[in-house]
Amino acid sequence: MSVTATKEATLEQAKELGLLESEFEQIKEIMGRTPNFTEMSVYSVMWSEHCSYKNSILWLKTLPKDGSNMLVKAGEENAGLVDIGDGLACCFKIESHNHPSALEPYQGAATGVGGINRDIFTMGARPVAQLNSLRFGDIDRDHTKWLVKGVTKGIGDYGNAFGIPIVGGEVFFDDSYNQNPLVNAFSAGIMQTGEMISATATGVGNPVFIVGSATGKDGIHGAAFASKDITEDSMDDLPAVQVGDPFQEKLLLEASLELAKTDVLRGMQDMGAAGITCSTCEMSAAGKVGMKINLDLVPTRQADMKDWEILLSESQERMLVVVEKGKEAIVNGIFEKWDLNCAEIGVVTDDGMVEFSMGGEVVAHVNADSLVLGGGAPQYKRDYKEPAYYAEYQKFKTEDVEQPEDLKEVAHFLLTHPNIASKRWVYEQYDSMVGTANMSTNAPSDAGIVNIKGTNKALAMTVDCNSRYVNADPEVGCAIAVSEAARNIVCSGGEPSAITNCLNFGNPYNPESYWQFVGSVKGMTTACKKFETPVTGGNVSFYNQSIIDGKEVPVFPTPTIGMLGILNDKSKKMSLDFKQKGDLIFLIGNVTEDIASSEYLYSYHGVKASPAPYFNLEEEYEMQAAVKGLISDRLISAAHDCADGGLFITLTEMGMPNGLGFDIVSDSEIREDAYLFGESQGRVVVTVDNTTEDEFLDYMIECGVPFTLVGHVTKGKMVVDDTHFGFINEAKEHFDNALEARLS
Repeated sequence: MSVTATKEATLEQAKELGLLESEFEQIKEIMGRTPNFTEMSVYSVMWSEHCSYKNSILWLKTLPKDGSNMLVKAGEENAGLVDIGDGLACCFKIESHNHPSALEPYQGAATGVGGINRDIFTMGARPVAQLNSLRFGDIDRDHTKWLVKGVTKGIGDYGNAFGIPIVGGEVFFDDSYNQNPLVNAFSAGIMQTGEMISATATGVGNPVFIVGSATGKDGIHGAAFASKDITEDSMDDLPAVQVGDPFQEKLLLEASLELAKTDVLRGMQDMGAAGITCSTCEMSAAGKVGMKINLDLVPTRQADMKDWEILLSESQERMLVVVEKGKEAIVNGIFEKWDLNCAEIGVVTDDGMVEFSMGGEVVAHVNADSLVLGGGAPQYKRDYKEPAYYAEYQKFKTEDVEQPEDLKEVAHFLLTHPNIASKRWVYEQYDSMVGTANMSTNAPSDAGIVNIKGTNKALAMTVDCNSRYVNADPEVGCAIAVSEAARNIVCSGGEPSAITNCLNFGNPYNPESYWQFVGSVKGMTTACKKFETPVTGGNVSFYNQSIIDGKEVPVFPTPTIGMLGILNDKSKKMSLDFKQKGDLIFLIGNVTEDIASSEYLYSYHGVKASPAPYFNLEEEYEMQAAVKGLISDRLISAAHDCADGGLFITLTEMGMPNGLGFDIVSDSEIREDAYLFGESQGRVVVTVDNTTEDEFLDYMIECGVPFTLVGHVTKGKMVVDDTHFGFINEAKEHFDNALEARLS
């Protein structure tokens, strides 16, 4: 087959599109000729880091992917799928939309939400919950405030209009994200087992449809853009940012799920990165078939769009659908009912080639398998080396930091710090109650809890990563991220089941940035094996750095962990709030004299160089097993993990929902600031009432996990070592309003 549009691409064009010279030569070898510009554009987006994972896949293959409840392994479909019992499965995934959000925060974040939800319902699951993990720069910069306001409004507007509750998330500020924020969106959906829709094209002669919104010029080369540096000139790339329409997406959801209930569907994939190019090539490669696509038949928003513009557009709310030949009328009828575009644009072929034509000419003729991850796309193993800072961080000693005289001042500082203070200003823009599935709004817990109607079960889900820990020690820091996610699930009454990840790092060609990536994968592997939480899939986002005055400045390495847990008995859901005056407060886990990488050390003292906090995976695992048993046996009335801000912040957060305080005594063998504000891992605070105290003590002694009686719940006073730290209601006022005050 000869291509009629034959103007050859040049090496200069290939480089401009982000391809290496060696890759250009590889493409010529694959094709047996020099590609034209359109074909080169197809290869450039499919071989971009965003689509091919060419610099990460070899390490991603080392992650644990097997588990007894896994229905789909990582990389097999658009999202992971886990058996949750009762004939149901949960489909879930997390992805990034960092670079678009850096340029146009509202649409960048909104379309990130839309994209991750499409990944879920494309597989036949109805989305039931969303979470997000957001990272921004210095909160006092006007640019950061603009980004925060745009991102949160974009997430809120799209999610609220689409009708899916946001049940949790995290927001973190650090100077490293000044130009390059991170916007990671998580979605989970429920479906019947055995009803999954595969992103695979099957059946030679079957028609291929594009459904949903018309195709426009937004998002062109968006996948390639996601693999570029953010510079002062990046606003010129605004056409690479997609534009979303949540109302169209809602219609597309209902139409797609209605189509899934028929017997006509043979494959379906959403159009995200690389648009029509990606969906046609990936579906063809997965089914070991080809396609012939007529671009003249694609509904467009602008007149006179070029072939490569149609192919590379990342316009939102679109799907590629393969249906059984002869049943086209059923497809047309469903999408007409929902007032959506439905255009037959091609046919499945048997030769493994994807052919695009326009205006009577063949504009591209490419081998599907050569383009995709797991096929012919390049796979690189990059060099990496330990950065000089790592050894410097290890030299830190707690005793070199002088303890402040006024710890009440420290407590107030932390309560009002943007990384610890309430994110109410953010989450009040989100609808947390739509759909009536959220069980956490009026009974706060460490994880978001979603009711599974018609069963005795609920889902627990969380997103976690302290990127400061990961920067200090990638392997330990990422293992902590997995462990904290599991801790949040366990403290909510759930059993950790599986994870998805969003791996946000700097330039993979920078050996020190790549060292951070490799270390994180190793730490994730170790922790996931321990907790038996296989990796279902996710996303790698490299090139999260800024070029400032000619210098490359990477963000903190941020391997965000999204974890799914299952509550087999939702009556045993555990909340974090103090229940009544007089309840005993216990700390479960080892107490250590450690302030390394804490918010207290980093922000209050301004000490940036320290190792990751104390962490022992075996101790963590045993501690979590003990907490599971306590909840199962109904021996505790509240549980909350001890994390950012340390014990004092944990206790304050437990007291605020019901206006109850605490009276505690610190450990005389540990300096008081470390005891109150240190962030050593493997600790959970629980409360016990007088009816279960004896059973609690017996249980803890028998299981052998360290525990300490810390104090008791008060009517409202916060007391530490007989020193009055104020009243809980006053603390709540400062905690709730600090972020809004900084953003105003």
